[in-house]
Amino acid sequence: MKVTIYTKNDCIYCTKAKMLFTNKNISYNEMKLNEDFSRENLLELFPSAKTFPVIVIDGFNIGGYTELERKLLSEETNNTAKLLNEGF
Repeated sequence: MKVTIYTKNDCIYCTKAKMLFTNKNISYNEMKLNEDFSRENLLELFPSAKTFPVIVIDGFNIGGYTELERKLLSEETNNTAKLLNEGF
């Protein structure tokens, strides 16, 4: 899995997203506003981006922190269901 997080300074949701990836042992590449990209560059790449962070997994913009949390929770639920069903 290739993960890129577009962040900005003083963004609590950017920090939360990075912590969530770290806690799940998922490596990511961080791109910082005004260091690695400009707001204009971001909007060219992701015209629908309205907030930070912008999280891209395997080339797909999944959204921000809320969408990331929902996706990881869904994957955990699916993995748990698979494990529980393997016993039958």
